[in-house]
Amino acid sequence: MALLLQHQFKPLPADKQIETCSFLESVSHLPPFFDCLGGAVFSPIKADISGNIAKIRAVYDANPTKFKTLQQILEGEKEMHGSQWPKVGGTLALMWLKRGLKFIQVLLQSIADGERDEQNPNSIKVNATKAYEIALKRYHGWMVQKLFSAAVCVAPYKADFLKALSKGHNVKEEECIEKIRQFLVNFTATNDAIYEMYTKMNAELDYKA
Repeated sequence: MALLLQHQFKPLPADKQIETCSFLESVSHLPPFFDCLGGAVFSPIKADISGNIAKIRAVYDANPTKFKTLQQILEGEKEMHGSQWPKVGGTLALMWLKRGLKFIQVLLQSIADGERDEQNPNSIKVNATKAYEIALKRYHGWMVQKLFSAAVCVAPYKADFLKALSKGHNVKEEECIEKIRQFLVNFTATNDAIYEMYTKMNAELDYKA
């Protein structure tokens, strides 16, 4: 579980303001998560996440003081871009990034909750399918949906997936699940706060990629 726990997300402050720098530091270690799911098959999601992280980082690096928090990125770009907002810059990149993070969140939570196919209990197809349907499916066209349906069919067995998350070490399943739960506490709170921010600012866009 080293892949997740070595770069834990920080606890949210009371005002739920997320520091851009620490967020980028934590989230930048997540793209390899998709290698654990089967490498090239999930590479489009991995590439999207990496690309959106880079776009947000570019916005932050341009003015770290002005964009100290994710909220300030949305507010600043809304003022800068007027009618083009929110389909621009860091706002658009974060909108798509949070959906990729939601995929990770739902997948891990589903595994931690013990959801499985009783006919094939060591498969994570049920968990990956649930994550895709909740986080990404509505934003993808028919062709991308079909590609993902094919991808989950070659997803690794749960034991292999957990071993990959542990960077190749053999760890007991119950220990892995407990570490997943630890990781999910701050990760879930952070991503939920981003979703809440987009709702409050009316920044969510509902179109297909």
